[in-house]
Amino acid sequence: MTAFTTWEDMTELEQAQCTFWDMYKDAHGFRPRHIDTSTWTLEQFEQEFVELSEVMKANDIQQGIEEAIATENFERRVAELLSMGAKDYAMAMRWIHEAEETNGDDSYLAWTLGLPYRYFSKQTQSV
Repeated sequence: MTAFTTWEDMTELEQAQCTFWDMYKDAHGFRPRHIDTSTWTLEQFEQEFVELSEVMKANDIQQGIEEAIATENFERRVAELLSMGAKDYAMAMRWIHEAEETNGDDSYLAWTLGLPYRYFSKQTQSV
């Protein structure tokens, strides 16, 4: 059995390949198994790192927009349930969990509705 190669034992080119592998996944959501980097130079990797950084920045902006819309929709939904007969926030949440089939799991509900990560742990329940 061979020992794992440490980061320090890798060449700069091997480190760049590993960094590209991870950055590509962060930017696109999947590993770049379809891209052969075996002939790339450090300069080519650096250029790709710049491009991947731009993609990740754009993804972060888009995610923020989508989460803001999801938050607004969720808060409107809670307000509507309160106006339609839910006696309090807890009851409205129970109804939403039932409708979304999330079994009272706030983290799963946040994911299901596209809300920001840990939305319910940060939220003050003043709706």
